[in-house]
Amino acid sequence: MPADHSARDVTARPQPPVSMRDLLAACAAAAAVSTPPRAPEPRRCEPVEGQHREAA
Repeated sequence: MPADHSARDVTARPQPPVSMRDLLAACAAAAAVSTPPRAPEPRRCEPVEGQHREAA
């Protein structure tokens, strides 16, 4: 079998249709995998009840 004959067989195959749902799911999965995790939010320093800071 010649090499160009097998190459034609691969390109001649019809591709299965892709649903919009599958396409959107693939895009969402790609975005989830490629997006780094969010940095933790800084902790807010709130005074503890009952304690008062004195002026220096």
